Amino acid sequence: MRQTAVNGKETGRVVIGLDVGTQGARALAVSADGEVVAAASRRLEGAGPALPEGYSEQDPEAWWAAARACLREVAGRAGAERVACLAVTSTSGTVVPVDAAGRALRPAIMYNDGRAVDEAAEVQAAGRSQAERLGYQFQPSFGLPRLLWIRRHEPGVFERAACFLHAADFLVARLTGEVGRSDSSNALKTGYDLENLCWGDWIERDLGIPLAKLPRVVQPGEAIGALSRAAAEETGLRVGTPVAAGASDGTAAFLASGAISPGEWNSTLGTTLVVRGVSANLVRDPRGRLYCHRHPEGYWLPGGASNTGGEWLEHRFPDADWLALDQSALSLSPTEQVVYPLVRRGERLPFIDPRAEGFIEAPAGVAPERLYAAHLEGTACVERWIYEVIESLGVPVGPRVFATGGGARSREWLQIRADLLGRVLVRPRVVEAAFGAALLAAARTLHPSLSDAVRSMVRADCKVTPRPGLRAAYDELYARFRETCARRGYVG
Repeated sequence: MRQTAVNGKETGRVVIGLDVGTQGARALAVSADGEVVAAASRRLEGAGPALPEGYSEQDPEAWWAAARACLREVAGRAGAERVACLAVTSTSGTVVPVDAAGRALRPAIMYNDGRAVDEAAEVQAAGRSQAERLGYQFQPSFGLPRLLWIRRHEPGVFERAACFLHAADFLVARLTGEVGRSDSSNALKTGYDLENLCWGDWIERDLGIPLAKLPRVVQPGEAIGALSRAAAEETGLRVGTPVAAGASDGTAAFLASGAISPGEWNSTLGTTLVVRGVSANLVRDPRGRLYCHRHPEGYWLPGGASNTGGEWLEHRFPDADWLALDQSALSLSPTEQVVYPLVRRGERLPFIDPRAEGFIEAPAGVAPERLYAAHLEGTACVERWIYEVIESLGVPVGPRVFATGGGARSREWLQIRADLLGRVLVRPRVVEAAFGAALLAAARTLHPSLSDAVRSMVRADCKVTPRPGLRAAYDELYARFRETCARRGYVG
């Protein structure tokens, strides 16, 4: 295929972004100007064993099965010979112990698993100096407390583990055949020092976790390997196709939003709600609700994740026509109901409480349409609370917020969120973390830098402004939401 260069950019070639989330995998082949050339999705197959309350695990082999099917389909549609690079994103905080060949020794402990509460406190005590310097706290949702839990409760697995990988790392190992490589975005929650760019010696000294069992870390977008012959046979891609370091799903979705300047923020609404912004300086939250990733080009990316998000859709409205309910929601909102749509026990933003539970305050017999609208509002109330927490730390939030994730596909939900936030929501044309992974793959192949890739490839799809005349009603709803949370002991 003939290729030309325009302003330092190659045309004709594509990059692939792969995202493996809680429910399934998604792959996109994207051109240098941001056109999605091919796309494929697969749901994760296979239900796991029954687990104690608060536990959440997945089989990493299910990740790979869904990922390779997506990659094969995309390679077939886009043309394997056109693929310049690929990058992977997946859930942040998920960890899996593997042997030297990259085989999982147990199911992955997922990001939303709540078993490591005691271990999180021990990790925080051991790593307090680093945590305070970087402005966060080790939470049960972080990877390092889970490693300590495995060491304590599954010592045989711990001893046999050659390396503890994050979800994206496991997939990179399958793609490249090289085990034990990660990116700084995922490694943060396992104790990687983002200022000094190294693993802290306290991890081994005070927690008994050998640093040799932790992966080698590079920055997102850097070369991390090349496609192996075995992976090429399974995916249909060319042997030797470059693999760039990806990032956590929240970071990848943030990049896909188009936010690139200090003061710009993004909300990613998927299974959970993740917020992230660009800052010229390190942001420190003494309560540990927010923490900072590093932008590959030197900025800081403060943000955090709520356990609240879109998970309630399948749990509370599993057989409903969501599109029809979305369409009715605008005429019903603001409602009189107060809902905290938290499915699992425990919250981490806008407050930290491992025992927090969601609630529905509504009269008996309330119509499903109204209850659904109240869930949309409840998620938006959590989002507003998060941005108030951010502003309380002295960090500016501009008049617009970029919106990504599956929840951003609903124009009605975007409208309710804009109404409650009192801000304009800007949705990029492609609202998924896989696109962010594609940007990282393009940063040093199709474009000179990540910023150039974002400017060239991300395009706005719509802008949603708050509806006039409704601010007072939504402020009153939000006030009742906060009052109800306060009665239950939830404070930001």
